[in-house]
Amino acid sequence: MTETYHKTAQDIIDIIGVENIISVTHCQTRLRFVLKDRESVDDKLLENLSLVKGVFFNGGQYQVILGTGIVNKVYQEIENLGIQSVSKAEQKAYLKENEKGMKRVMRILSEIFIPIVPVIAATGLFLGLKGVIFNDTFLHLFGASVADIPQSLQQIVSVITDTVFGFLPALIVWSTFKAFNATPVIGIVIGLMLVSPILPNAYAVASPSSGVKAIMAFGFIPVVGAQGSVLSAIAAGIIGAKIELFFRKKMPNILDVIFTPFMTMLITFLIMILGIGPVLHTVENGMVGIVEWLVTLPLGIGGFAIGVTYPLMVIIGIHHTLTMVETSLLANTGFNALITICAMYGFANVGSCLAFAFRSKNDKVKSTAIGAMLSQLFGVSEPVLFGLLIRWNLRPLLCVLFTSGIGGAVLSAFHIQSNSYGLAVIPSFLMYIYSAHQFVIYALVALASVGLCFILTSIFAIPDDILVPEAIVAEEIKAAQAEAQTLTDQLITAPVSGHVVSLTSVADPVFASEMMGKGAAIIPSDGNVYAPSDGKMSIVAETGHAYGIETADGAEVLIHIGIDTVSLAGAYFQTKVKQDQIVKKGTLLGTFDITGIKDSGLDPTVMVIVTNTLAYMDVAQIVKSHTAIQLGQQLLSLSTDD
Repeated sequence: MTETYHKTAQDIIDIIGVENIISVTHCQTRLRFVLKDRESVDDKLLENLSLVKGVFFNGGQYQVILGTGIVNKVYQEIENLGIQSVSKAEQKAYLKENEKGMKRVMRILSEIFIPIVPVIAATGLFLGLKGVIFNDTFLHLFGASVADIPQSLQQIVSVITDTVFGFLPALIVWSTFKAFNATPVIGIVIGLMLVSPILPNAYAVASPSSGVKAIMAFGFIPVVGAQGSVLSAIAAGIIGAKIELFFRKKMPNILDVIFTPFMTMLITFLIMILGIGPVLHTVENGMVGIVEWLVTLPLGIGGFAIGVTYPLMVIIGIHHTLTMVETSLLANTGFNALITICAMYGFANVGSCLAFAFRSKNDKVKSTAIGAMLSQLFGVSEPVLFGLLIRWNLRPLLCVLFTSGIGGAVLSAFHIQSNSYGLAVIPSFLMYIYSAHQFVIYALVALASVGLCFILTSIFAIPDDILVPEAIVAEEIKAAQAEAQTLTDQLITAPVSGHVVSLTSVADPVFASEMMGKGAAIIPSDGNVYAPSDGKMSIVAETGHAYGIETADGAEVLIHIGIDTVSLAGAYFQTKVKQDQIVKKGTLLGTFDITGIKDSGLDPTVMVIVTNTLAYMDVAQIVKSHTAIQLGQQLLSLSTDD
């Protein structure tokens, strides 16, 4: 086998090109390359290599999927070829340092908005429920009206629904400070200064009938609060973080504790209030105005343009920039028509997956389509995008683009708009419960988009080579059935306690597509991971985020803690076992800090995968998704016959 690993390593390097490689590292399942020119690599040639399960490009890394055990051996052969290899932490630092232009902007915006999206989405649900309950039509069913609701109760409910948007700049400045590794508490204080009730409210000043006027500093500089100004908050966060980091380096230790926060808050506040704040607020209002203009164009023309463009933005990775515009729309108008139009991309994807699942005669493609659809139903589009739309040919993508555009045009023509963001496909319906009219039209257009893309994909976009079973797949099944005769049926228990979710729903497209094998995932409730069966430790990751066990009955089980946690380089993980150690079911393998992983912006979901799935007739999840499971409870059933 050593010759096979050496040949695979040599073939991978030959296809990618030695001169094209900046660095290479690996995790438990894949090689991770940083390349000079990703576009020069022929993905099909790599996927045709016998040991390569697939390729994927994400986060600046070109990832070659090999599987547990194999990846270590191929990586060793790559090192023997003299290719530059680095640690995972070094590669992550390199990627961050060398980000330029839009990629850097994308990462910064993503790090700023991801922490605050949940509270904005939750506020949208509060507003939706308020719109239903505090509605005369609804209350008339019970013989009441809004006038019957005590004013005190209405005020209390307003605290729940209005707080996030009232103090949105404070949340954004806090998150920006955190993204730049500055002190978040200084950021939140600066943000609160920008929306202080002492300053004239920006909305009131903008309304001539309010009678509220700006404070005229020095007789000619208008000073108002930054209510609803997302750009001003981001600018304040970046400026403040840079100022703080500057003073941290220059300030003597004895003065640092007091004078660094003092100088940071003073300088940042003065720059924003007396300088660029009003200018940025004007620019932001212009951006909001452009979006509002687009979605109100006659015949849904603007909605069609946005609907077609959004999937392309996802492909090249710049769609996160829209989050800033959506936040501004919500803060300034209370509604978000942009996410409504963009959401049709997800429903179109569902239709495309259904077409592949129904039309394909290839079991592997059918399984990929179903798994990708389940992921898309909860907003994860990468398995659809890379597993179907781009992989087979561009026709499925064209069908999705057209459907997304038509859906966006209809929604735009009917003036449909959400009251939040952050929810996609199935959960997205919650953003429209504030109005029966909005909910019904959105639901009808969404379902129509699924149907339209299903029809278009079925007729025009299903490639001929998946309409009949592939000979290679048949050989794999035959080999797997032969191998299965040497195995026995087996039950795999839960290595952690928590809540079970489907493996196809996790946010890593490689695991979600079941490229590594079938299994299940658990959202952990504590940070202890145990052996799910008797066996030998085939993998003990140095970083502590992954374990492999060859069970006594022949199953090869991978326990992968978190998504992209390899980037933590061992932080928040401790291993308690060694490579090749014999363990009993229930042996403590290691510990991990759930809070630390989440604070790093990563998902701590634990994946339990049978990497030799093809050796079994069936690998089935025993416990239903979204139910609680205790350590040691049966999780997976491995069957060697029908």
